[in-house]
Amino acid sequence: MSATNRVWHLAARPSGFPSTSDFELRTEPVPEPGPGQVVVRNDVMSVDPAMRGRMNDVKSYVPPFQLGAPLDGGAVGTVVASQSPDVKVGESVLHGLGWREYALLDAERVRTVDTAAAPASAYLGVLGMPGLTAYAGLLDVARMRPEETVFVSGAAGAVGTLVGQIARLRGARLVIGSAGSAEKVRYLTEELGFDAAFNYRDGDIRGQLKRLAPDGIDVYFDNVGGEQLEEALFRMNLHGRIAVCGAISQYNTPDAKGIRNLSLLISKRLTLQGFLVLDHWSRREAFTEEMIGWLRANKVKVAETFVDGIDHAVDAFLGMLKGDNLGKMVVRLNDGA
Repeated sequence: MSATNRVWHLAARPSGFPSTSDFELRTEPVPEPGPGQVVVRNDVMSVDPAMRGRMNDVKSYVPPFQLGAPLDGGAVGTVVASQSPDVKVGESVLHGLGWREYALLDAERVRTVDTAAAPASAYLGVLGMPGLTAYAGLLDVARMRPEETVFVSGAAGAVGTLVGQIARLRGARLVIGSAGSAEKVRYLTEELGFDAAFNYRDGDIRGQLKRLAPDGIDVYFDNVGGEQLEEALFRMNLHGRIAVCGAISQYNTPDAKGIRNLSLLISKRLTLQGFLVLDHWSRREAFTEEMIGWLRANKVKVAETFVDGIDHAVDAFLGMLKGDNLGKMVVRLNDGA
């Protein structure tokens, strides 16, 4: 075991888009486990859009990160020391203390995962929180039915890539995605099976949606908010459903404009519902069983972008906020991950 542990701390609360000076990488001793605890050497860690909100000192569904304190987030690693009879040295576990090389946790806060059946990164993406978010958001919140038209914004991200594929597998008539580059648009249609996609940076979002979905949209899975939500409202069909998963276009813009056409919720009898994956853990078993079946049958493709080294964790986070990633952004912390 290494004698030192490198840990990222929040040095300052970002104003607008975060900068590298808002973070500090500190060197600390590797912790020793007490009774009922384990030490995990992290192999891969996640960076997620929701982490940006936790950097603001505001009340939300999870406490904000504290100034000067370590950051945290999803990670998978190998147990290197254990004082628990339930978790053995050498096991791979999923837990919530990323942003560091070694994590000290109570054994009850880790979940053993099978990295022989799927790579460690899968438990942060397709078989983890983003996968369940896509599954529950599309099927339970938006209540997608066969033969409906589905639009997914942020479709090239960790959640969006899976929403589109699940919609296709569950019988959607038409699956449309938006992304931020021509390369991502090609990936959605040529690799993931989206029926159509467009680059929102080209402008005229409403016109592009009208062209690609001439009969309107039944389900909108919103990862972006802002202009794309406003324009999608114009194209929604009567009794359409909108699952609001994220609003990444507004996370770094404190003075972002509001949605100006919410009256369409009334005239079109739309349902617009925000949701958190935390409310859908009861679906995890059904989701995992169905997703593993799709993966084994090669019906779902996994999109991942890797950044190597704890030193570059902030670079990965900032890159994810800018849309540099295709699929799930993952930081690899050792060569064996």
